[in-house]
Amino acid sequence: MALSPQQDSTGSTLPLAPWHRFSWQLLLAGLTLLAFLIQGYHPLAEDGGLYVAGIEWKLNPSLFPHDAAFVTEHLRFSMFAPTIATLTRLTHLPLAWTLLLVDLFALWLTMLAAWQILRRCLASEAAQLAGVALFAAWSTLPVAGTALTITDPYLTARSLSTPLSMLAIAYTLDGTRNTRSLGLCGLCLTLAALFHPLMTVYALGVILPLHLLRLRRVGIALALLTFTAIGIASTVQFVAPPESPALILAEFSRTYWFLARWQWFELVGLLGPLAVLALLQSRRRHQPSSNLITLCRAAMVAGLLAILISLAFAREPYATHLVARMQPLRIFLLIYALMVLLLGGVLTEICLRRSLLAMPPLAILAAACVMFFVQRGTFPASRHLELPWRVSTNPNQWVQAFLWARANTPPDALFAIDPNYITTSGEDAHTFRAIAQRSVLPDDSKDAGEASITPALAEAWIKGDKAQQHLSELSDPVRDSRLKPFGVTWIVLHSSAITGAPCPYDNGTVKVCRVLR
Repeated sequence: MALSPQQDSTGSTLPLAPWHRFSWQLLLAGLTLLAFLIQGYHPLAEDGGLYVAGIEWKLNPSLFPHDAAFVTEHLRFSMFAPTIATLTRLTHLPLAWTLLLVDLFALWLTMLAAWQILRRCLASEAAQLAGVALFAAWSTLPVAGTALTITDPYLTARSLSTPLSMLAIAYTLDGTRNTRSLGLCGLCLTLAALFHPLMTVYALGVILPLHLLRLRRVGIALALLTFTAIGIASTVQFVAPPESPALILAEFSRTYWFLARWQWFELVGLLGPLAVLALLQSRRRHQPSSNLITLCRAAMVAGLLAILISLAFAREPYATHLVARMQPLRIFLLIYALMVLLLGGVLTEICLRRSLLAMPPLAILAAACVMFFVQRGTFPASRHLELPWRVSTNPNQWVQAFLWARANTPPDALFAIDPNYITTSGEDAHTFRAIAQRSVLPDDSKDAGEASITPALAEAWIKGDKAQQHLSELSDPVRDSRLKPFGVTWIVLHSSAITGAPCPYDNGTVKVCRVLR
């Protein structure tokens, strides 16, 4: 096999001199800060709030006495919440500070992993730097129609599993003869699996083709991989238990599981990265054994296989949707990450050869500005950086109402809120449970997602969801008849809602009212 850039005769990546390593660490720290400033920080929004509620419960099991399964169920499969809770106890820091520090560490680890991949693919350090810089600028790039971005403006299990998966890919590029790298790859995959088992399976979906593409009989190896993957998916689909109507409704609420429900531009986002990778590897035809070529081809194989499995098994008309529940297209998170890295590096090499020295920094700056304004538009009613010392002054009126509920209602209170509140204009996807630290009936966003992957929660989700539909538009008698069977004691309504119930908090956008018995 031809030597990859910065590798010695044994296939090992050459170590850097101490001063050189230090300079790269400074650059990576700077790029971490750049990515943080571009993507913003919203620790209690979207999936961040889902995970934080689990951490809060780990720290204080008396929280969420009603419908606690929506908080605790996902904890069975991940060590993320216990790890963050343990760190909080050991450091004696407030949870908000632990979340911020771990988020910054995870972002730095992601930049480090990105650099380690490019070190093994590109000889030019300028190209390596540009590739990581573009990755920092595009870190919140949406991943086709999968409801994911490469990184998130909040801390989740993916925040740690993604860089660990990328590091495992980097060590795989060192080859099978390098036992140290194989050991480090295994360690990274093990740690990633502790935080997010499913995303680690997707990392293996890239790593296995990386190994197979180095075999002599590549065609046979890839054919066996394809037949094996299809066989496993067929078996999973065949042995899947029957699904209840409630579970099917929860699954159908996850439109991104099913390719048939994707918009045309989302499909372009699925095929586009594969086309970019094909173009990048075609520029290195004269180096058929290079790591860049192998990595591009492995990502293309993984992407095409995921599309094939999704087309064949993730279909709404089927009686069961277990394969769809596993979301095979989420492997594109890693494919997008690799595409951005290699695109930035290769384009910079081209610019350097043509003496277009100003083009890479200008392009990266433009990309950073675009993504910054996109992120501001995603969370328009909130501070761009929701830092721990600025929580009480958050301009978001919904967040203020949730904070009031935490400070002024009993810990055993049970709330009701419109199940679509997260998508309400001005709410910015902040989650009630994590902010208010109070129980609430299931919503139509995060709780529906939890029910879709945990069949035991489906019935409770659909009952709670139906009871809260159009909550602010109902009359008091209808609202009470829906909510009292659940034991609801407090409700969150739009300020315009008509009610005779006492509402001790009203900020003009949203109000918190007591349910009369």
